[in-house]
Amino acid sequence: MDGYQGRVAMIDLGKRRYRDIPLDEGLVRKYIGGSGLGTYFLLKFCTPGTKPLSPENPLIFTTGPFQGTGIPTSGRHQVVTRSPLTGVFLESDAGGSFGFHLKRAGYDGLIITGRSERPVYLKVLDGQIGFEDGQDLWGLDTMETDAMLKSIFGEKIGVSCIGPAGEKQIPLAGIFHDGTDARAAGRGGAGAVMGSKNLKAIVAGGSSGTEVHDRKALTALISEKNAILKEKGAGMTLYGTAGGMGMAEELGDLPIRNWKQGSWKEEVREITGQRMAETILTGNYGCVACPVRCGRVVNIGGGNIGGPEYETMAMLGSNCLVNDLEAIARANEKCNRLGIDTISTGSVIAFAMECYEHGILTGEQAGMPLHWGSGEAVNYLVTKIGNGEGIGGLLGMGTRAAAQELGRGAERFAIHSKGLEFPAHDPRCFKSLAAGYATSVRGACHLNGYSYAWERSATFPEFGYPEKQDRTADQGKGVMNARFQNLSSLVDSLKICKFILLMGVNLSDISRWLKCVTGWEYSIEELEETGERIYNMKRIFNAALGLDSRHDTLPQRILEEPRGSGGSADTLPDLNMQLDEYYSYRGWSNDGIPLKEKLEGLGLREFMNWIPS
Repeated sequence: MDGYQGRVAMIDLGKRRYRDIPLDEGLVRKYIGGSGLGTYFLLKFCTPGTKPLSPENPLIFTTGPFQGTGIPTSGRHQVVTRSPLTGVFLESDAGGSFGFHLKRAGYDGLIITGRSERPVYLKVLDGQIGFEDGQDLWGLDTMETDAMLKSIFGEKIGVSCIGPAGEKQIPLAGIFHDGTDARAAGRGGAGAVMGSKNLKAIVAGGSSGTEVHDRKALTALISEKNAILKEKGAGMTLYGTAGGMGMAEELGDLPIRNWKQGSWKEEVREITGQRMAETILTGNYGCVACPVRCGRVVNIGGGNIGGPEYETMAMLGSNCLVNDLEAIARANEKCNRLGIDTISTGSVIAFAMECYEHGILTGEQAGMPLHWGSGEAVNYLVTKIGNGEGIGGLLGMGTRAAAQELGRGAERFAIHSKGLEFPAHDPRCFKSLAAGYATSVRGACHLNGYSYAWERSATFPEFGYPEKQDRTADQGKGVMNARFQNLSSLVDSLKICKFILLMGVNLSDISRWLKCVTGWEYSIEELEETGERIYNMKRIFNAALGLDSRHDTLPQRILEEPRGSGGSADTLPDLNMQLDEYYSYRGWSNDGIPLKEKLEGLGLREFMNWIPS
């Protein structure tokens, strides 16, 4: 089967055994790979009663048909499980090289269950899987773990691992890859699931190439598109995603002072990608097969480390009123080494600072004063959270749980949806993000639908959006979210980067790539329907856990408190309008539950038993 290795491994850590599950063509044509295949296996091997940190909760790694083909940005992979932070569906998209190496190892995915009695790491090499003693790795940070395993197996492997935070099952823990490059499946606590299984790392590599249907035609298409991506991605090559910090502040998108402040015009200039390039930047890097290379390399204290991206710069920086570039870079490295998500970590630190401001949290409780703008406080709390020490034990539970524990009105400072902290984009600026965050299956996530990009500057004529959309309008944003969620589910199943959709890659290109790789014909309509099928599966999982329209909501601050200044001073989203439009377009009930007729039409009959009666 061109484009696939034709098998995933079912691994039981408790019994230290595995078996291969063959993939048939009908299954992969229906779910593609990545997000789709991972969600399918989650529904097959999980139940609504499975607890996130129980041995039975499957931890699923998947690739797609494009890994190993040279298609631009195809180094990615997906991690799917049930989240210990939110309690609901979790998927995390990761870049770097691990997806490429897992495919080279001869597998399209891994389904990991059970719990090892002692720390262990998996060796997935050339079609064989081994269980290796991980005791010597336990306690190492992510970069130390990567370096040690590469000293054993050589540089031509991929390493997926957790840091101390994952070992301690801290709900903000992610799964990290590529050592100092620190590409992460960061959000939602997948690292804690891995730690609960006593699984420290996975080593993957091999010589199994990816067979393609028409190599000559594919090579020509790749060459043409790489040239376009290099040209249109030049700004991101130079400045990384943090190059957008200034524009975000100007538009009123940037999170400032725990989403309370509207503008920060002078201060933000010190923490942009442009400022990084003028001061501490020493180089850049990219994921496998990426011509853009948006990753940053910076020099702090005489050593080169991975530099902060936009989300990190905003959440650990402006959201905490910190405009010290080196302090943010140090905090970013600590998060990467300890193995915690920079977005949620920055959010919970800003939450703690606001609680401190209002006397809900004292300096004695925290271990030091938590003043706005203190880079020292940010770095202190990062260390505490990543190690689960002192106040970090509370904050590492996430803003929702921490607010519930503190009480005394702390809940109004917890900026999350479904328990997942907001990323660094504001629904008061880009209104589509209101329904986007509220209906996102993993909680607040800008990449679940990526709709705001088409309100900021991008157009997508082929998809019915020939002009930039009015970011201040609520009308049409429900439909827009549903469609772009479908598109994102498709892209996350192919395992390519969403950025390239902004740089000249469209659905016709994807269809041609798929035909060259697999030989299969997909119309644009069929591609969108595939994404719709996959998104409905994710919603099915959450519905079985009791989630419905009551959980599709946003914090009071976002719905009722204008920013007050800046580019989005007075705008508030009309979430109810957007949701009515969204549910209607989706073919779901008014309670936000997929109707059986809709599931039947999408070929999801086998999962109808997940829908509450």
